[in-house]
Amino acid sequence: MNENLKLLAIFPHPDDETLGLGSTFARYSVEGMETYLVCATRGERGWFESEGPDPGFEEVARIREAELRCAAESLGLHEVCLLDYIDGDVDQAQPDEIIGKIVSQIRRLKPQVVVTFSPDGAYGHPDHIALSQFTNAALVCAADGSFVSSEPPHRVSKFYYMVDSQDVVNAANEAFGGISMDIDGVTRHHTAWEDWQITTRLDNHQYLGKVRDAIHCHKSQLPGYGPIAEWSLTELDKVFGAGTFYRAFSLVNGGRKVETDLFEGLR
Repeated sequence: MNENLKLLAIFPHPDDETLGLGSTFARYSVEGMETYLVCATRGERGWFESEGPDPGFEEVARIREAELRCAAESLGLHEVCLLDYIDGDVDQAQPDEIIGKIVSQIRRLKPQVVVTFSPDGAYGHPDHIALSQFTNAALVCAADGSFVSSEPPHRVSKFYYMVDSQDVVNAANEAFGGISMDIDGVTRHHTAWEDWQITTRLDNHQYLGKVRDAIHCHKSQLPGYGPIAEWSLTELDKVFGAGTFYRAFSLVNGGRKVETDLFEGLR
């Protein structure tokens, strides 16, 4: 029985749930876990000139929220919650406010497992880095009885960073030249985690059809996906077939043995 086992992902942008955790969300939804997403923004700055004139933040937000909800349905998510920050400005959020919002969701949903971006933000994206830091703080505050909110304290059992293996980074580099972005005059590149750093590997190969459906929900973003939107399931498998994670903490298991289940120790 998987009754009341819950996975919560905390990400900054629409499509992080698909390109980052899509096959994992699909797997656990099929297995009967409740899967949830807290998304900090509606992706207001994610518009491509090839799609025509930028319609502005409000309209882009409307489009991308609809795409996010389409993808969430494809992946079997139980619920999506939006925090109403602006794409690209997450690192400018007032810490007490955004941490409080995340705490409220953790306490309301009571997940055993939480996932967010790693501290390096996968490729140095400031929103990814900021939300990783805010999530860490929120987990502490959610369990702290002296932190006041409308819900009682909740202590998460397992906390993970979503990370990419060298194989995935290599596949991305080969397929579309990799991922990078220029921040403060420095080019930040997609960062691979070494095999010994990866604590958890999930075999999600059979759920790639749901990932493909979710990718196609994000129609406004397809120009930025390069060839991914047209990939076969075999090609998708190279990047999305295995979920790889770093276990930041666990209250229920440990050791050097590589996990094959985010809920190991909880079932």
